[in-house]
This record gives sequence, structure tokens and C-alpha cells, in this order.
Amino acid sequence: MRCPFCSNIEDKVIDSRPTDDHSAIRRRRECLACKKRFTTYEKLEKLGFFVIKKDGSRQDFDRGKLIRGILKSCEKRPVSRQQIEDLVDSLEQHALNQMRREIPSQELGEAVLSRLQDLDEVAYIRFASVYRDFQDIDSFVDELARIRESGRSRNNTDKGNQDATQDIDC
Repeated sequence: MRCPFCSNIEDKVIDSRPTDDHSAIRRRRECLACKKRFTTYEKLEKLGFFVIKKDGSRQDFDRGKLIRGILKSCEKRPVSRQQIEDLVDSLEQHALNQMRREIPSQELGEAVLSRLQDLDEVAYIRFASVYRDFQDIDSFVDELARIRESGRSRNNTDKGNQDATQDIDC
């Protein structure tokens, strides 16, 4: 490890412990030349995957780009950075669990929309307007009608489940 202060490559590890979420190892180091201390993080390297764009080109999956897009749709909404990080983590984990090296951008976009709809419907509409390239107000109205209908379906299903539960409890 190169010292960030003097660029010496010799150091010693003073302390080592896992991060709070156990996703990395935090190491406190001391440079043997200048005696200054610095912190490094050791993290398991994840195998990346490619996103197949609409035009057929392939790009490395860019977590930061996806987070920026979701952040923009969640601007001034009650959605925390941690919720967005968790959303992207779940998308990445799902892709890695399937052992797929390539994912079409349409599939990735639909997965984001599905999770955003459960998280915040306004953020969902904002993301959908860019992702689905709404060209006019009718596109917005159609999407809003679809959300309303799916919300009613979910509410009716939930209500039906509550009614069934009440019947069993009685």
C-alpha cells in the first residue's frame, strides 16, 4: 500500500476490523517512513456484468450512473440515500445470483421501476418518464392510470387477504 503522504510503499497494519455492515475490512496503517497513519478498506471484488443497450452495444454496468439516475428521480422526495443504495444492491445481487454476465437495459430499467413503484410513486413516474421516453402528456396520463389500477389491484388483494384472515380469526 502506498502512503498517501510520502508515497512510501512500506507500512504496518496497526488495527484491523470489519465495517459495520461486514462488507469490507477496515485497516488502520502506519507508514514506516513518515510515521503518519491512514486508513484503507479491503473489499471483495465483485464480478461485473455488461448492460446490453437498445442499439445492441454493451457497456460495463456502472453502479454510480444508475444511482445518479435514481437520485435524480427521488429529488425532494422522502427517499433516503440508504434506500437507493439498498435498491441498487438488490439489483446487483439479483444479477449476480443469476450468474448472468449480460443483462438487457430494458430488463434493468423495468427492475428499477418495479422497486421504485413500491418505494415512492412520484419517483417512479419521474424515472419512467425518462426511461420510457414519454413524448407527451398522454404518455404520463396512461402511466398514471396504470399505476392507479395496479394500486387498486394491490389494495383489493390486501383487503381480500384481510377479509380472509378475519374470517379465520372469528
